[in-house]
Amino acid sequence: MVQANTLNKIVIVCGPTGSGKSELAIDLALKFNGEVVSADSVAIYKGLDIGSAKPSLSDMRGVKHHMIDIVSPFEEFSVSDYENKALEIISDIISRGKLPIICGGTGFYINSIIYKLSFGNNQGNSDIRNKYESFYRENGADSLFAILQERDEETAAKLHKNDVKRVIRALEILDLTGKKKSEIKDDFSPRFDYVAFTIDYPRAELYDRINLRVDKMLEMGLSSEVNSLIASGVTLSKQCMQGIGYKETAEAILSGEDIPVELIKTNTRRYAKRQITFFKRMQNLIYLNPKDFKEIAEIETEKFLKNEN
Repeated sequence: MVQANTLNKIVIVCGPTGSGKSELAIDLALKFNGEVVSADSVAIYKGLDIGSAKPSLSDMRGVKHHMIDIVSPFEEFSVSDYENKALEIISDIISRGKLPIICGGTGFYINSIIYKLSFGNNQGNSDIRNKYESFYRENGADSLFAILQERDEETAAKLHKNDVKRVIRALEILDLTGKKKSEIKDDFSPRFDYVAFTIDYPRAELYDRINLRVDKMLEMGLSSEVNSLIASGVTLSKQCMQGIGYKETAEAILSGEDIPVELIKTNTRRYAKRQITFFKRMQNLIYLNPKDFKEIAEIETEKFLKNEN
């Protein structure tokens, strides 16, 4: 095991679903005295195991994992919630002389770790904020997000609808100043010194991996897992049920229809395409050839930790 210089340094393993992120993150953790911090918006939920492809205890190979199984499926969990919890964990990992390895495909989660997005330095207004918070409680995240999309499409494109805190902040700025949040630039200086990796499969090969992954999830009992969630009282309206695979399966079960396997595959491939587009904008991102991704990632990580990049 290589002892890492972890002074404010993190490693990120990101990219599309089905590309082998978890395996690479664990390999790096084993070699560089690291712990894995998941950045997956479905793996945070307890009981959503098969559809989120959570690593099993044997898969983890003794590496400590964080931000998995931390939220009840009845609860909502925003990007701001993730940011607060993940930053606390990362700080603790660094304080213990270990290397935080952020692993996942939820780009908004990863950005919330890398950057402090203050959303402008304008003073807040509690009356405006309370107005939108009340609207959110009565109408939900989709309706609130639709307002921002209509009023500031550029800012909405950078946010997840469940990042309610920042959606409300953007609307608050609009009401206070008459200016769009997209006209007020945040400081995108990274909080951490970081290097990021993504395994760059040819698109056709990645899609084959995704199709096989969906088949495996169904063989492992995805429908039984969703049935159990429904039986426990988790409804389609819950945030956790919006995950690809869960939503389609739940709808089929509730309507008495067959599981739409091809639809799940199609939606997963489309999501992977969006993930690829999102991560193309990331700085310090190294694209790894699938044939030697582990070796190259280890070499680049060692250079990064020794300040040789």
